[in-house]
Amino acid sequence: MKRPRHHLVRHFFRALGPGIITGAADDDPSGIATYSIAGAQLGTSLLWTAFLTWPLMAAVQMMCARIGMVTGKGLAGVLRDRFPRPVVIVVAVALLAANTINIGADLAGMADAAEMLSGWSSHYFVVLLGVGIAVATIRLRYRQIAAVLTWLALTLLAYVITAFLVHPRWSAVLYDAFIPSLPRGREAWATLVAILGTTISPYLFFWQTSQEVEEEKAKGRRMLVSRLGATGEEVADRDLDIGIGTFASNLVMFFIILTTALTLHTHGLTRIETSRQAAEALRPLAGHLAATFYTVGILGVGLLAIPTLSGSAAYALAETFRWPEGLDEKFSGARQFYAVVVLSTAVGILMDFVRVSPVRALFWSAVLNGLLAPFLLLGILTLAVDRNLMQQQPSSRLSFILVAMTTVLMFGAAIGMFVF
Repeated sequence: MKRPRHHLVRHFFRALGPGIITGAADDDPSGIATYSIAGAQLGTSLLWTAFLTWPLMAAVQMMCARIGMVTGKGLAGVLRDRFPRPVVIVVAVALLAANTINIGADLAGMADAAEMLSGWSSHYFVVLLGVGIAVATIRLRYRQIAAVLTWLALTLLAYVITAFLVHPRWSAVLYDAFIPSLPRGREAWATLVAILGTTISPYLFFWQTSQEVEEEKAKGRRMLVSRLGATGEEVADRDLDIGIGTFASNLVMFFIILTTALTLHTHGLTRIETSRQAAEALRPLAGHLAATFYTVGILGVGLLAIPTLSGSAAYALAETFRWPEGLDEKFSGARQFYAVVVLSTAVGILMDFVRVSPVRALFWSAVLNGLLAPFLLLGILTLAVDRNLMQQQPSSRLSFILVAMTTVLMFGAAIGMFVF
């Protein structure tokens, strides 16, 4: 018996959640900076990467989601069961370090955007935004946080609108989008690694898996035994959710590269040092409205991404050391978990008072993620095909092939950066 149409629509929107949040968080200020640098330096020559990274990113996130749904544990917890503990500790600490740098650079980029809109000093906004986000992460429960983050994903539309405001010549755009050209020179290869690193990023692997566990707990499945396994409908709903979220993420990536290529690159502005510089450079070339949309987008996705960055590191360390964890826990019941959130955010705030270019820090953190991600993907592939660990519900052959291709591609891009 077919469901009535209004039931299908309701079911569709109910299925959306973790995948949408993860996809939107992927376009954090780090991603925006990386895609802006790619467009400013190399024009439209790397537009084709958006069509390549979508299926690869989706396959990786679907595999991570399946691990969380079937095992009832976060990624670090499953890695701990399968690999030596020292290896998992190194991974968790490396994730904390990379995420903290990212948080600091994201806060600086957001504060620059807020200063442009208000005229107040960015230093005030770094403290205000950092403290406010940390307090909200601690005080709000998972369902409240998930709802807020889902709505914040709509700010990504600002970049689609901005691209149309610069009136692109679509024939030339489509050529570069569908006819791939290999990078030329070390800088171009580094940009490709950064694009892969910020699109297929380690913190998203941990966040996606842990969100599945939080979704299960929110349904009343507090005990591990009650979370084991997943129904076909649950897996299909999450695949839909992730497919839409990752498509939106890569669509925004396409339009950011396009916007900066047709404005900054075309007019010889190939060096970007701050988010403010990128937005201000857009104003005389694309108009005040385009620059405003670009700036508002940085603020919106930063508010979405920073809880994801601090939260994923907190989950990874808590699962590694068996600490109480979860966004539904009160501070008194998960002190170490929330201490990681506070610590990473506090260090991120302090980074603003050190004279480091936020955009370059974001760019090179993306490069670092691009170098680290393939090693982590090897571990995820090992977990996903272990039938006993996966409760006789391992990832499909197609999923394995796509994630294996992603791993090889990321290793190849990293090698290309050093060779060329």
